[in-house]
Amino acid sequence: MQIRFFLFSLFFAVLSPSAHAADDGKIPFPGGKCSMFRVELKDKSGTPYSLRKPKEFLSERSIERRKRQGLKLDSTDLPVSPRYVEAIKARGAAYYFQKGGVACNLKYDMSVVGTSKWNNTVLVRTSDDYVADVLRLLPFVKKVTKVLAAPDSVMPPVRSIVAESLAKADTMKVGMYGHTDKQIDVVNGKPLHEAGFRGKGMMIAVLDGGFMNVDKIPCMQKIDIVATKVVGQPSFGTVCDALDHGTCVLSLMAVDEPGIYVGTAPEASYVLVKTEVGQYEQMVEEDFWAMGAEYADSIGADLINSSLGYNLYDVAEQNHKYGELDGKTSLISRTASMLASKGIVHCNSAGNSGNNQWKKIGVPADADDILAVGALTPKKMNANFSSVGPSADGRVKPDIMAPGNPTAVVNGRGNISYGSGTSFASPLLCGLVACLWQSMPEKTACEIMDIVRMTGDRAEEPDNVFGHGIADFGKAYQYGK
Repeated sequence: MQIRFFLFSLFFAVLSPSAHAADDGKIPFPGGKCSMFRVELKDKSGTPYSLRKPKEFLSERSIERRKRQGLKLDSTDLPVSPRYVEAIKARGAAYYFQKGGVACNLKYDMSVVGTSKWNNTVLVRTSDDYVADVLRLLPFVKKVTKVLAAPDSVMPPVRSIVAESLAKADTMKVGMYGHTDKQIDVVNGKPLHEAGFRGKGMMIAVLDGGFMNVDKIPCMQKIDIVATKVVGQPSFGTVCDALDHGTCVLSLMAVDEPGIYVGTAPEASYVLVKTEVGQYEQMVEEDFWAMGAEYADSIGADLINSSLGYNLYDVAEQNHKYGELDGKTSLISRTASMLASKGIVHCNSAGNSGNNQWKKIGVPADADDILAVGALTPKKMNANFSSVGPSADGRVKPDIMAPGNPTAVVNGRGNISYGSGTSFASPLLCGLVACLWQSMPEKTACEIMDIVRMTGDRAEEPDNVFGHGIADFGKAYQYGK
């Protein structure tokens, strides 16, 4: 994931009364050592839900977003069949079989962690891997895949100490935008703001690994945060209790301190969704991501920013191969490729592997109908770490470029610092995409993304280093008008 490239915070442990830290600072894995399995289902038979009654599983805002873009609901929008979920729970609770003519009853420690309706999957947790064989016997189960082998112990939740205000050196005024002036200029974003488009009425969901101290940092108290959610993983507290990667990402869009630091969409509303787990790196995080994206859709988000990407995991068998980067093989990319059909613009960091052996984009940056964002240097060159394309099926990747080496962010201490990564190029661009869409609400998600690509400075000859080139939102605004 992109998170490993950024260490912005000084941490101290916050342990629950029942947690006992080892000498190395680790605590036992919450709930005990376990495995998680992705159970793919054959159909949605027996569901009580109907496409004629979407308000039973989608918000009014989500439904209206689809209507506005002329998009119809389909079977993927229906929740996973509750009948199947209950049958899975029952099979875990009591499995009967015959041995030597005697009826035996085995009970398994198994629970349902969550579901993905778009992928028609159920995620289960168990301390007994034999459960996978038991679940494969169910007639409605298509496939069972192990996606987590939990470690014995993990680092506990952590927070940094928050500064009472921005450091004195950070408060030196440099025009209206302060520390963000140059990075917004590179993508010509000011014309949108000057025309009055600062994201008002747009909802942006941020899928990340933690938004440390967003609830305490003074300059973030004005941000319109309409919902928060921790998805899937064992709880280490709220979204604000760990990792400040999401804090930095959010700041690039949402902070509004004129003369000091102004984000790219300071008047938008935000949904903070923690899908990434900092304590391990395994395929189950793709399932969490899918659940997070579906949650964002269900409450009506217009855009999603995800500064996350995967190709290597702690368990080597889970690693992705380049041939899988086709936008549909991995669960996370298959999910991301569906977002535009739901009326959502998705911006994702291209990846930070450009200067290592892998070099290529990760998942879900390979997805169809998204904006995979590469990172620029101050001289408008691609950063050497910015991942390159093409996708395995030959599509141009990244899609577009924005400043990412370095960018000014507000970190988990509440201070302005400078960091590098496509993780920061993506939200910087995402905020301006929200402003662009605000200026032309009649456009569809695909049309907005097309405008961004078509107005890049290499749109006529896109390549697999710069994609369609450096975004130009002033040009995009005029083009859309």
